[in-house]
Amino acid sequence: MNARQLVSQFQSLVKEGRFLTSGKVSPRVRSKISSDAPKALIFSPHPDDECIVGGLALRLLRESKWNVLNVAVTLGSKRERRVARLRELRNACAFLGFGLIVPREQGLEHITLKSRKKNGTHWKMAVRVIAEILAVQRPRAIFVPHENDGHPAHIGTHFLVRDALKTLPAGFRCHVVETEFWAQMMKPNLLVELGVTDAADLIAALACHAGEVRRNPYHARLPAWMVDNVRRGAELVGRTGGVAPDFVFGAIYRLGQWSHGRLLPVQSRQGFFPCTTKAGKLFA
Repeated sequence: MNARQLVSQFQSLVKEGRFLTSGKVSPRVRSKISSDAPKALIFSPHPDDECIVGGLALRLLRESKWNVLNVAVTLGSKRERRVARLRELRNACAFLGFGLIVPREQGLEHITLKSRKKNGTHWKMAVRVIAEILAVQRPRAIFVPHENDGHPAHIGTHFLVRDALKTLPAGFRCHVVETEFWAQMMKPNLLVELGVTDAADLIAALACHAGEVRRNPYHARLPAWMVDNVRRGAELVGRTGGVAPDFVFGAIYRLGQWSHGRLLPVQSRQGFFPCTTKAGKLFA
């Protein structure tokens, strides 16, 4: 194969991938989860984020039998689309085997730093809602966008969850997995390998968000993003100039821990986390 053939095949795959639709996706049978299984909560700013950043969470579910719950912080800014987006979200979560929590039945609104600064009453209400979810679910790990993730709702969700955590008793502890999509985070400490099956299922679940991928077929481009994560993570998570891991697809995260009212950095024992190690060992 030469360079032109490589690029041509990439182009063909992306174009063909646009026609992957939810109609061709069948729900997975959700694995039986123990009532005392560790819980992971994904705080998703929008329906579809659970598919985009959910690689590690999916591995926790499948490899270590964790109970993964997606918290749909909002159902998007377009009110006329919310009924459809909730239906699409339920299909995506069912396909992956994720549970689903929708705050206040229709999700929250105006989750941005502007709202945090100028609409204190509304923000305090949203903080109470998220704090109650955290207190009831008592997750071992939560997934949340990092503080500079490029999109106002992603940044807002980060600070909403942080503010909610601060209201909980000092003894509340959990692992915090910061995620990225719209903007790259500074100093990530974890590159997680995604196998073909997991990567394909995330993309198939993303196709369930039919209205969104119809206007922008970003599900067809997600494999390229996963490949580029390995390129970046090899240098940013690993040692500059070091040997890259033998991953094809990957997801970049920053692992920390909420303890005594603060988010504390954690130096991951496994900067490169391969498919050969069960995901639950990251949080042992």
